[in-house]
Amino acid sequence: MGMDEGRTLTTLTAHFQVMRSFIGRSRGRVVEVHGDNLLAEFESVVDAVQCAVEIQNELKVRNGELPEASRMLFRIGINLGDVIEEKGSIYGDGVNVAARLERLADAGGVCISGSVHDHVKNKLSVGYRSLGAHSFKNIAEPVRAYGVLPGPDTSGRTVGEVWRRLSRWRKAAVALAVALLTVAGGLAVNKYVYQSGSSPGMLSFLAGKTALPLPDKPSIAVLPFANMTGDPKQEYFADGFTEQLITSLSKISTLFVIARNSSFTYKGKPVKVQQVSEELGVRYVLEGSVQKFGDRVRINAQLIDAVSGEHLWSEHFDRDLKEIFGLQDEVILKIASALSVNLTAGEQARVWAEGTRNLDAYLKIMEGHEYLLQGNRESGAMARRMAEEAIALDPKYADAYALLGSTHMNDVWLGASRPGESIAKAIELTRKALAMNGSLADAHGRLGMLYSWSGRYDEGIAEAERGVELNPNSGLTNYFLAQVLRYAGRSKEAIPVMRKALRLEPIPPDIYVQSLALIYFQAGDCEEAVATCEKRLKRESDNLNSRAIRAAVFGFCGREEKARREAAEVLRINPKFTVESYTRILPYKYQSNKDRTIQGLRKAGLP
Repeated sequence: MGMDEGRTLTTLTAHFQVMRSFIGRSRGRVVEVHGDNLLAEFESVVDAVQCAVEIQNELKVRNGELPEASRMLFRIGINLGDVIEEKGSIYGDGVNVAARLERLADAGGVCISGSVHDHVKNKLSVGYRSLGAHSFKNIAEPVRAYGVLPGPDTSGRTVGEVWRRLSRWRKAAVALAVALLTVAGGLAVNKYVYQSGSSPGMLSFLAGKTALPLPDKPSIAVLPFANMTGDPKQEYFADGFTEQLITSLSKISTLFVIARNSSFTYKGKPVKVQQVSEELGVRYVLEGSVQKFGDRVRINAQLIDAVSGEHLWSEHFDRDLKEIFGLQDEVILKIASALSVNLTAGEQARVWAEGTRNLDAYLKIMEGHEYLLQGNRESGAMARRMAEEAIALDPKYADAYALLGSTHMNDVWLGASRPGESIAKAIELTRKALAMNGSLADAHGRLGMLYSWSGRYDEGIAEAERGVELNPNSGLTNYFLAQVLRYAGRSKEAIPVMRKALRLEPIPPDIYVQSLALIYFQAGDCEEAVATCEKRLKRESDNLNSRAIRAAVFGFCGREEKARREAAEVLRINPKFTVESYTRILPYKYQSNKDRTIQGLRKAGLP
């Protein structure tokens, strides 16, 4: 275990000791601790709330004594309701509601249910802020929620005196204090620490809990804008507009932005913003529609607080199509304003970086991106054609060269060319794009991968790190960085980076999950590698690379039956598969890393 990770564990243990001490003094009982989450029950609802406030006050003091990177923020949710007790643990709606309330709390704060508020509102020297009524999954009735303020309410009136003693509640009405509290840094190695209010990949544990915890900064998901044109061929325009908004927002460091793959899983589906909030772990949702007709474009957009249900901002725009560039900037500015987010000068330059003013070139790049995402040889050829046509229209359009470089990199993935030639061409085009516009974060990450494939590992890491620096909210740039670290033999450092990518992509592509498994595998952690492999996504059952990764992990780690099942699937997808041909192009810096994969595949029974 590295020094940083050991320090993180020490701090987490110390914080939990503080919680246990305060809970014990308040006549509470720690029911269970799981990862970075804690569940406790109390005989007195007043004791529960007072204890929660004291815990947060004490942790605030302790965090103030730690370096910023080592501080840990927690959330607490408290509910009063019926529970079922079995073998020392507790279950039921009373627990489930407490879990949902925890995610409504601010980082370092406390959130209570209406039933708790009704019992304690005149008995403690704290204030309360109404968060409205919330409908929770599998809970029949809406639940009123209140944030606990650390002092008197905003009017300055003291809300009662501290009252520590209360007659015992019946066992069926236990006050639950849920410290489902998420570590600000997570368990990380070296400098790749995910410094947000939620640990990447660490889901809160509690019976019936499905919602991801909210980050400690404004968090947003941009749902695919509906194509209201009536022409399916214009779908790329609506998707491209949405993707541009996601890309621009994700460059703002004070925001947490869900990446494209996860947001687009809701495309064409009727979905409630509350569901999106729970499944993606965000507070705000942007949705809208695009209608392109002739040389005009009509945009409708609304920003919703999915926790309270409040509409923060709503507007429609009817503009000349040539004004699409300025319109995108305008929408971004209004969103930032609605979320009270201030952009630094550097972020403004990146968010509104110069692209092209040639509308036809821009539209071709939007269409080309959609082709590339389809991930086959035919669509890749169409993407290349769109990029080449965009360059002919605007030879100084950086995004066009970046897309063209991506098509050559895609050829390597698909085995559609000679790898060496495609890699060299992709490097040339990507570097040309970055020379024109150095703020293209994905291009930096892609160049990092290409350098690693060429054996230039230090340069690869530097480029991938630059991509994450430019766009910290990009699941793709974090994915690229995790891969180049793995290639360079630094898999332990890659773990928190890949977990961050997965937090940004809560509904991830299957290869993201399998990449984390492979990183654990290369780091020598068979237990985590196997557990991650078993989370595979059924929707990509024909993904050869994912099947091969699972075969290697299961084979090397002694899961023979599972390894042989995966090997059979590999041969079903590609009957000509051989271990030698698959591993020959793996760009590991150290032969020992490649040997682990070779041994695993052979133990799985692959030829």
